[in-house]
Amino acid sequence: MFELPKKIKMIAAALTIVGLGLLVIGFNTDYSQASDGHDDHAVAQKDHDALSTHGDYPGEAHAAMIQAALTGEPDDSHAGTHSDHDAHAEVTHELEEGHAEASHAEHAVDSHDDHGAARHAENRPWAGLLVNTIFFLSIGLGALFFLAIQYAAQVGWSVGILRVMEAMALWLGIPMLVMFFIGIAGSLHWHHLYHWMLEGIADPASANYDKIIAGKVAWLNAPFFLARTVIYFIIWAGAAYLFRRNSLKEDAMSKGKNLFFTQRKLAATFLVLYAVTSSTSAWDFIMSIDTHWFSTMFGWYTFAGMFVTALTVMNLIVMYLRLGGHMPWVNANHQHDLGKFMFAFSVFWTYLWFSQYMLIWYSNIPEEVTYFMNRFSAEYKPIFIGMVALNFLLPILVLMSRDSKRIFGFLSLASVFILAGHWMDHFIMVMPGTVGYEFGFGYPELGGLLFYLGLFVLVVGHFLGKAPLAMKNHPMVKESKHFHQ
Repeated sequence: MFELPKKIKMIAAALTIVGLGLLVIGFNTDYSQASDGHDDHAVAQKDHDALSTHGDYPGEAHAAMIQAALTGEPDDSHAGTHSDHDAHAEVTHELEEGHAEASHAEHAVDSHDDHGAARHAENRPWAGLLVNTIFFLSIGLGALFFLAIQYAAQVGWSVGILRVMEAMALWLGIPMLVMFFIGIAGSLHWHHLYHWMLEGIADPASANYDKIIAGKVAWLNAPFFLARTVIYFIIWAGAAYLFRRNSLKEDAMSKGKNLFFTQRKLAATFLVLYAVTSSTSAWDFIMSIDTHWFSTMFGWYTFAGMFVTALTVMNLIVMYLRLGGHMPWVNANHQHDLGKFMFAFSVFWTYLWFSQYMLIWYSNIPEEVTYFMNRFSAEYKPIFIGMVALNFLLPILVLMSRDSKRIFGFLSLASVFILAGHWMDHFIMVMPGTVGYEFGFGYPELGGLLFYLGLFVLVVGHFLGKAPLAMKNHPMVKESKHFHQ
């Protein structure tokens, strides 16, 4: 039976305590002063957003009409269409409407200037917690998906590492509980990570009224958000529990009996539910931060990042157990296959990232490009570009050859790149829409990372030690032991 070494337990416990302490400091730090230097930038961005909301600037023809109306001279561009009097009346009417819209936009900007920066500053610790919660949730959820695939596809080579997948899957309950807490805090207005939770957002009489969000209120409302979060928890944590329970039952059975087909039915059922909930949860937890924006590829995009992150952590755990002599039945061929998955899904993530970006870029629709304009600002561009390099270029260069996928050093190096890159990916998905330009890497961000890292090691190590790492009655145990390429 595997037992997590005391030294590692002590380090993990220390990381958890230090991380929790940094989170407490972060939540009790006033970030409003740090945001003062960004006020002008934030106001300029709000002005730009207000103008974008009310349409494009006038073209040449429209400008000619305006000039004609103001000077009283005929508009040659419309000489055959309107009389001078009609053109003057029409453009005067348009100018009056334009002034009314501009006044409305100016009023909207002014009304948000007083509170926008303060809300961004208040969001800082909550946003740091959200980034790390979703990142570590993706590790457990990705492992659960991979575990279900092994049974549904009747895979033989991976039987020797199924217990690692089970332990990782059982972890996901903890970040899901924190996610539920974040949702409750938002509904109580302790933070404003989700703009659609503001009071009066769907009330035309309210200063917070937003016509676009009001059209989505059937889905984006706090009670339904919390209900969906509970449903996700029940489906995901319930599936992880049932896979583990059946696996342990199978070990206790007499030789020649197994629960493989029971597990296969469970896997097939879960995968159908997962296909729906993985996308809807990505819309809820991440995409709804930028409420006016949406992408039909977002579910796939977050899935790819989640899966490659889980595979990378799984690879690191398997390498650690092999080095400690706890998995003698796992050989270089198993490690090679895990390395191939890391390589393949890094490419797949990049394909989805580029497809989403390219489609929005070349169509150049104002309400779509805003998402990438914010992330291509001077403040976020280094993180945005660095994230792509870490998630694609560096893993490709390190894992391109066959031999590199069998060498622990290369696999570890690629793992560091991928994990850092996908943490930055979650950072860039969350921060622009929650804290704007008042972001940073300090107490809440580092605290959340250390807290979850230490807790993850303790929880996964605990579950790895609760059952033999080698399965006894799985029908493909021998196939896995003799796996070769």
